[in-house]
Amino acid sequence: MADKHLSADLKAQIDRWIAKYPSDWKRSAVMPSLTIVQEANGGWLTTELMDAVADYLEMEPIAVYEVATFYSMYEHKPVGRYKICVCTNVSCMLCGSDEIVEHLQQKLGVGFGEVTTDGKFSLKEVECLAACGGAPMMQIGNKYYENLTPTQVDEILASLE
Repeated sequence: MADKHLSADLKAQIDRWIAKYPSDWKRSAVMPSLTIVQEANGGWLTTELMDAVADYLEMEPIAVYEVATFYSMYEHKPVGRYKICVCTNVSCMLCGSDEIVEHLQQKLGVGFGEVTTDGKFSLKEVECLAACGGAPMMQIGNKYYENLTPTQVDEILASLE
């Protein structure tokens, strides 16, 4: 199954992670493998892709599903080109994340777990991004945006267009 769903390039990327672990601990590369496959698939995982990772790492599929469903960075349905993750945990909430969420939902016309009609943005509520000192904050791709105001959110979104 891995041959059908994992290209030679994806396997090479996964192999670099497998090499970091003892040979009998191949399964330790499950998280980076899922990340690699998810990125190659436009930001989300299918059951077939998770099965291919399981096959390639010689794991039971359920063990891969457990990882992929436990961690919030793995998506199981299509996401926008820019996935906006907004922290709504206590520190961010106390510093105004509700206002940021409301502003984003109005501006984009989507709620949490939804994608804009043009496929450009998706909005996700996340529990904690470990940037409490910069609350309220959000993450887009690998970049953190902290101490947000609605005006700053508008500027950030405009920079992505």
